[in-house]
Amino acid sequence: MEQQIAAPESERPVPEKRSSRFSHAWRALRHRNFRLYFTGQSISLIGTWITRIATSWLVYRLTGSAFLLGTVSFAGQIPTFLLAPFAGVIVERMDRRKLLVWTQVLAGIQSLLLAALTLAKIVTIHEILALSVFQGLINAFDMPGRQSFLIQMVTPREGKPDRTDLGNAIALNSSIVNLARLIGPAIAGLIIAAVGEGWCFLIDGASYIAVVASLLMMQVTQTTAQKPTLSMVEQLREGWSYVTGFQPIRTILSLFALISLMGMPFMVLMPIFAANVLHGGPHTLGFLTGASGVGALVSAISLAVRKSVRGLTTMIQLSAFCFGAGLILFGLSHHLAVSLVLMLVTGFGMMQGLAASNTIIQTLVPEDKRGRVMSYYTMAFVGMAPFGSLLAGALAHRFGAPHTVIFTGSVCVLGGVWFSTQLRSIRRIMRPIYVEMGIIPGEEQTAQATEHTLSGS
Repeated sequence: MEQQIAAPESERPVPEKRSSRFSHAWRALRHRNFRLYFTGQSISLIGTWITRIATSWLVYRLTGSAFLLGTVSFAGQIPTFLLAPFAGVIVERMDRRKLLVWTQVLAGIQSLLLAALTLAKIVTIHEILALSVFQGLINAFDMPGRQSFLIQMVTPREGKPDRTDLGNAIALNSSIVNLARLIGPAIAGLIIAAVGEGWCFLIDGASYIAVVASLLMMQVTQTTAQKPTLSMVEQLREGWSYVTGFQPIRTILSLFALISLMGMPFMVLMPIFAANVLHGGPHTLGFLTGASGVGALVSAISLAVRKSVRGLTTMIQLSAFCFGAGLILFGLSHHLAVSLVLMLVTGFGMMQGLAASNTIIQTLVPEDKRGRVMSYYTMAFVGMAPFGSLLAGALAHRFGAPHTVIFTGSVCVLGGVWFSTQLRSIRRIMRPIYVEMGIIPGEEQTAQATEHTLSGS
């Protein structure tokens, strides 16, 4: 009888750990820094959404003007459009964590100032406009800094930038944004009805403590504050040339800018739909915004369970159609139940396009241009919205809110049609990059896999 010799321990197969079928959906949380960020943001973002709802309701209560609703949104977002490219260069020259600490502290101060004025019953539209501009200045630096800091949070402290978990981190970040978007408006509606808008701003100001604490507790290796070899003007020119010369990023940002201009400002008109179209109050506004948040949360979760960025260009295409169609039908609805369902659809389409675009761009962009490229992403996302808010407010004042969202939704659908015509060419450019990153197999790997399959059969 032949004696069996046990294999050395180092050569024995390691038993696979049993895990949930969808355990990869939260894989970015294995990184301590991202766990801290996730926790702090989960608290702070609820306060942010409480303030957004309270601000729009306060403006409409003080003025009763659709145009001023758009004007306040414009004032809060136009600084981002004007400063984002410069902010992108500065982000690449600074310690991104320190930058985010300062932006969060200043944002907290802004909310506390708004709370003090409102609780003292001396707030006017002029103070709201001024503080909205201040918040816009903060966001111009905060958003590109936050987006380009994500990769550091999912990279081992002593390791090189690793994009393996980046897409999952973006999806989880979108999840907490939209979970807050679901919870925040509902809380805001209750607080406004009970004690007024001022307490909403006070709660928001206090919530920034959580995210500041999470940033200070992180341990990151500083890789961004390197002495620049080019002037700011030269870096601006280099970043612009890259964005406009690389078709995949140029095409995605163009569609994103169109949807931000025409579609996303529908939120500015929500108080009008809540009060005049659906004949409700602050609670109705909270339900509508919350329903949009549920749809966006479902979208973010669907992206989190994905194992790869493959197929996301198709999701961008479909999201434009979904978002546009949802807006058109929402503009036609006069029933709360139907409008809530359509807000689910609209929120899903909006977030699917936003997160999928972010993931693809951050996957493609080289590390030395990340801050500048994400500043243009911020410019397309937030920077175009002020013009859209102003346009939406003016159109709603002239033609009514329902006709306005029907028109803007139609433009979003047409944008999806245009993007469809560009898909083949941008996929052809992206393919070799994905092959080099190991996201999709190259011809050699495909041939080896085929040969292995045939030899085993």
